[in-house]
Amino acid sequence: MNPHRAPLGDGADPSLVVHGASRPRLSWAEHGPQRILGSFTENADLIMQLTRREIAARYRGSALGVAWSFVTPILMLAIYTFVFSVVFQTRWAVTLNSRFEFALVLFAGLIVYTLFAECIGRAPALMFENPSYIKRIVFPVEALAWVSVLNALFNAAIAFAILLAAYLFTVGVPPATAVLLPLVIAPLVLLILGSVWFLAATGVYLRDVRQLVGVILPVLMFASPLFYPISALPERFRGYMKLNPLATAMEQVRGIVLFGHLPDWTWLAISLALSLVVAWGGLVWFLVTKRGFADVV
Repeated sequence: MNPHRAPLGDGADPSLVVHGASRPRLSWAEHGPQRILGSFTENADLIMQLTRREIAARYRGSALGVAWSFVTPILMLAIYTFVFSVVFQTRWAVTLNSRFEFALVLFAGLIVYTLFAECIGRAPALMFENPSYIKRIVFPVEALAWVSVLNALFNAAIAFAILLAAYLFTVGVPPATAVLLPLVIAPLVLLILGSVWFLAATGVYLRDVRQLVGVILPVLMFASPLFYPISALPERFRGYMKLNPLATAMEQVRGIVLFGHLPDWTWLAISLALSLVVAWGGLVWFLVTKRGFADVV
């Protein structure tokens, strides 16, 4: 769902200089959990400007332009649907009246996985993509994680719009529970954000992180209920799926968007709390380690 990728800006724009920034000090007031939101609100205009720039740069010069954001997921959907509904004849626990309805189930999981993989796969090299922001100007480099996540959310939003349109034309009006989608996605977004901060900082000093992430992402793809239902697993393994945040997100998204199920509020609250911890830990690690970025990048 991300055919073209451009760095956020190797040639720094002087208009993006943020004056008055200082090296972080380890204090609760500046590095408490509230700093997660502050890292966005304090740099909101800058983050949105960089996000728009990256989206435009990714499709610059291509014949289809932003239409690639629609074409790519549809092509992936067609391929995966054929392979897993025709070749492997995967069966789901829910009643599906056609292979196209199977495609909707598959597509919903694919959106969740792609949102995660797009951010995590890029994270270890994020600082190396933007050396000018680290070396030549005073810049809140933690904002780059927000830009990466918002860019992926832009693609995910287009994909979800395609999913809802396909549901409307093939099944009928989507269930009212679909309006809860942002709430269900929020824990995953926080988890991704914290992971991007951690991997981006660690990847500066340990280049092996990029290769490790490249191995882990395909493993997570097949260890998540993307191409198969959890019920297809032996019963003794099903409980372990709850330890996989992608599995929970996929099941919750499918439930509210396709089947009209309310989310599991207890598990949603637990996921949100754990994701906040991950986001905070990732941000603190980033702020502490960024002091040496300019010496390494």
